[in-house]
Amino acid sequence: MAIDTGFVAPSNAAVELKPPVSWGAIWSGATVTVAVSIVLTLAGAGLGYALSVSAIASRSSLAAFTPEVGAGAMVVQVLAAALGGYLAGRLRTIWHGVHDDEAHFRDMAHGLIAWALATLILIVLGAALLAPYADALAGQAGDQPPLSADDARRAASIAAQSYLFMAVGMLLSAFVAAVAGRIGGLRNEQMHLTYLHR
Repeated sequence: MAIDTGFVAPSNAAVELKPPVSWGAIWSGATVTVAVSIVLTLAGAGLGYALSVSAIASRSSLAAFTPEVGAGAMVVQVLAAALGGYLAGRLRTIWHGVHDDEAHFRDMAHGLIAWALATLILIVLGAALLAPYADALAGQAGDQPPLSADDARRAASIAAQSYLFMAVGMLLSAFVAAVAGRIGGLRNEQMHLTYLHR
């Protein structure tokens, strides 16, 4: 069985067992993921694209949804998740005497947990920001004339497409965050090995 060389303590030394989850690293990765998501979404809005979840909540924005907008939202999710996952892996605690497979799993779990936490934070932030306007949006929707059957089918189709893009983007960003967590963890181990061999 392979063990992380350079991180195995001598048998006569007392080994301090580190917890398998570094919550500080996970919170840091999640915070960066949220911040990068917001910055990239604002940059996209500045370029004329509506990439946020709230952007697909109204009738007019659904009419403006295109596959390019959906792909842009996926790019935002993947880039933010990659950076947050990498930081979660890079900032985690060094585990001495841990098998390579276990370190691999833990690093990927750090990236995935950071992604999941960031997703929950973004949902809560979105709900908190939209909640004060819920009554006004409901009133506007009630004041508009009902959609024709063709318009209703088209709106349902566009909504389904937008949700599909969001779901694929979330799955892809979760995978990217996990892989980036392992890349960050490997870099973390390399830096400590370099320091130990000076």
